[in-house]
Amino acid sequence: MNKKVLSYIKDNKLIKNGDKILVAFSGGPDSLCLLNILIELKNKLNIKIGAAHLNHLLRGKDAFKDEEFVKNICEENDIPCYIKRVDINKYAKEYRLSSEMAGRNARYDFFQEILDSKDFNKIATAHNANDQAETILFRLIRGTGLEGLGGIKVCRENKIIRPILCLSRKEVEQYILDKKLNPRIDKTNFEKIYNRNKIRLDIIPYIKQNFNEDIVQTLNRMSLLIQKDNAFIERIALKAYNKYCNRIDGDFLLNKELFSEEDSIITRVVRKALVEISESCYDFEMKHIYDILELFKKETGKVIDLPKSICAENIYGDIKLRKNLKNRVISIKNEIKLNKNDLQNKIIEFNGYNIKMSILANTSSDELNLNESNLIKYFNFDKIDSIISVRTRLVGDKFMPLGMKGKKKIKDIFIDMKIPKEDRDNIPLICFDNNIAWIATLRVAENYKVTKNTKNILKIVVERKE
Repeated sequence: MNKKVLSYIKDNKLIKNGDKILVAFSGGPDSLCLLNILIELKNKLNIKIGAAHLNHLLRGKDAFKDEEFVKNICEENDIPCYIKRVDINKYAKEYRLSSEMAGRNARYDFFQEILDSKDFNKIATAHNANDQAETILFRLIRGTGLEGLGGIKVCRENKIIRPILCLSRKEVEQYILDKKLNPRIDKTNFEKIYNRNKIRLDIIPYIKQNFNEDIVQTLNRMSLLIQKDNAFIERIALKAYNKYCNRIDGDFLLNKELFSEEDSIITRVVRKALVEISESCYDFEMKHIYDILELFKKETGKVIDLPKSICAENIYGDIKLRKNLKNRVISIKNEIKLNKNDLQNKIIEFNGYNIKMSILANTSSDELNLNESNLIKYFNFDKIDSIISVRTRLVGDKFMPLGMKGKKKIKDIFIDMKIPKEDRDNIPLICFDNNIAWIATLRVAENYKVTKNTKNILKIVVERKE
């Protein structure tokens, strides 16, 4: 058995010389088998081993007996042992998760805590070939895509490894007998109140008896083929993600051109963006991805809510993913007023911008490049009576854009220029005597433009604060 596992470890490059392996140790047959095999292979692999046990506080006295068993095994083998207790029912209620998902999250959070604070670089879990078969059937019944049918990966993120995924449950049980080990038995594994247990106790035995006696190995072979095919598609999807997805101030903008790609690429790009913005792999289902695909076909401004307080908005065909604005705190100072005679070398901080003002006396327009940048604009200082103000928009705001004779609503300008709704209330409006002279970075007004007859010029520079 050790030779089989050693060969599997080497073939899949799971462990390197000098690795420090943290074993997820429940005390049950699978994890005891894994721990014992790694202890016996420790010198050949030149590794260090530790064990981590999470007490879910679900099984009364038995849970504490499991905890004591784990401690004793680790002491007997002189390996470090880390134990934590988490009330999984309370955890599940707090985070609105199933008890199974809550347990999984709590375990991996605990394992990561140990990796971050202790001298370990990999986590070994005791999934076996039967677990793989059960996982594939479980996902198939619930509904899944190609990645889901690939089942459990032998290695994830070059950090989580499954060294006994090559062993069947029968082989694990035989190893336990041969080594005269006495694992803890979780009685809940035999209760048919859990769907996974029903698959283990009813469905797989039925398939073995009536269709395919080797169903476990058949599903494991299939998973390897699917994983290879999926890896190829994932590489193409990653190129599309880098091409079409842009991160802006923590939000993600999916370019409309993405949605002309094949569905298999689109769905993967959208899922990756959701995972990145939410920092969670487990809260999004295909229905959420399809909701975003449908959103692409809707009118601009349409917004949908997603799990993890994420929302998606159609912005003229592009899809913006962002943390829900209901959970954001945005501090906006409505207005700053200055006297005309107090502008020289003035710097105003407003809504995340630095606005710098300076007066260029007796300067000809011929000496300036009036269109050098959207962040630098020049105005006829002599037309300003007394007050310069910086504020955000008000309902009904209008101004006369450069080159036009009539006024236009600020709202319509934002719509025409495809400015996202959540950004419109932050954009500074520079006003002279209560008239809007510049929608900062966007449009300037006709009535304060610099001409050949202008003698004194007001220069305004707008910069984003770091």
